[in-house]
Amino acid sequence: MKKQSLIKGSLILGTAGILTRFLGLFFRWPLIMLIGDEGIGYYQMSYPLYMFFVAMASGVPVAISKMISENNAVDDINSSFEVMKESAILMTILGTGTTFVLFFFARPIISFLRWDSKAYYSLMGISFAPIVISFMTIFRGFFQGLQNMSPSAISQIIEQIGRIIFGVGLAILLLPKGIEYSAGGAAFGATGGAVLGGIYLYNKYINIKKSYGIKRVKSNPEILNKILKIAIPISLGATVGTIMSLIDSILVPQKLSQAGFSNMQCTVLYAQLTGKASVIVNIPLTLSMALCTSLIPIIAENFILKNDREVKRKINMSMKLSAVIAIPCMFGIFFLAEPIMKFIFPGRFEGIEILKYLSLSIPFIIITQTTTSILQGTGNYIVPVINLFIGCIIKVILTWTLVPLKSFNIYGAVIASISAYIVATILNLLTMKLKLKIKLNLYEILIKPAYASTLMMLLVLMSYNYVYKSTASNGISCLISIFLGIIVYILLIILFKVFKIEEIKSRFRKN
Repeated sequence: MKKQSLIKGSLILGTAGILTRFLGLFFRWPLIMLIGDEGIGYYQMSYPLYMFFVAMASGVPVAISKMISENNAVDDINSSFEVMKESAILMTILGTGTTFVLFFFARPIISFLRWDSKAYYSLMGISFAPIVISFMTIFRGFFQGLQNMSPSAISQIIEQIGRIIFGVGLAILLLPKGIEYSAGGAAFGATGGAVLGGIYLYNKYINIKKSYGIKRVKSNPEILNKILKIAIPISLGATVGTIMSLIDSILVPQKLSQAGFSNMQCTVLYAQLTGKASVIVNIPLTLSMALCTSLIPIIAENFILKNDREVKRKINMSMKLSAVIAIPCMFGIFFLAEPIMKFIFPGRFEGIEILKYLSLSIPFIIITQTTTSILQGTGNYIVPVINLFIGCIIKVILTWTLVPLKSFNIYGAVIASISAYIVATILNLLTMKLKLKIKLNLYEILIKPAYASTLMMLLVLMSYNYVYKSTASNGISCLISIFLGIIVYILLIILFKVFKIEEIKSRFRKN
């Protein structure tokens, strides 16, 4: 299977990620219209807990990706399929165990976390997803290890389409029974989508296996030990990351009630934070996650071959890409928060200010993700986990302190999230400097994209106001100004020589 370069692989996954996010809005939008902020609040309460359990197994596909990339670097194909066999055994245990816990302990979990009892149906609905997703992530790790991101990208789109069909369909069917049942049906959509995406990936894997002439794969317990050695620290890091969302689901509703809000008001504010603002903020994060997914196997391959010059080049390239993604996205969401919210959620656009200020976290989340992937790709698994854990402690302290204050309320959670990722970003950058002896060119990486983003944003705001005066349509004005901004930004990036055309062409042709 043909390898893809860092930029090409990132673009493929990033495009699929953006498309998946927009498809996700076709899932989210009818849900908000059907069950409102209260119903979305029930759905969102279960989601971080599910993601927490999934994150515990997330290190396995990353470990698969890294190990297969290293095996391919030394032309050891048989070991790659041995990695897959041992991973399947491990993920069967993890996926089945997670589904069992979520299904049979749903009520005790809700009681312990002091959630609204109506969140029970959402937790039951989503409980079936981990066992299916566990297998799907194995195949994604396999193809990413081969440095071909196309199967993963296509599977993401198939998965999201399945989620829309099953989730929205069940939500409509169950709505007459109550919004809590409808939210549970929507949660089950994750399982339906994962089944469809998994079938596609399994068929691709079988074809690749046949093309290599592999019929029988032997067991190799030593490989399982190596998988665990790599996967556990990465899973801990991912778990700490999802804990940030879990903290919100546990603490925010509780602390809002201490600020004097009713149970329904707490649920609605929580839904505006996690079901609306976070969903929109997560759209640009798909691009950075695509970059990180492409980055680990490429850096791992060059690192094991002791190609230090290429490793440093990849690191600088990835940091530059991170800034090029993060800065304009932050500007765009911050200054166009109201038009975007009204466009995506017409008639139910409450939470504009939450979105506006949450957008400030985008650069720090993206840089944290990228630096974590760089450190993991070079064998530094534990330190970024510790750094993120320190950020998590900061988040807990600030959420606990600020949210109960009436003057801060839900914005205390926003401040806590931003602060947590600022701390993690600074610690990761310091770790990179000490461990990898990397000297980053801040002018090239940060200042030039900031110049381009500022000019782009001025043009976007002027074009939005001009089109809105001409059409009186927020949707048309929003779309035209955003697409114009994208075109202008790309031209400015080239004009400021953030990326040279020759550099981009060479990166598409080779690793």
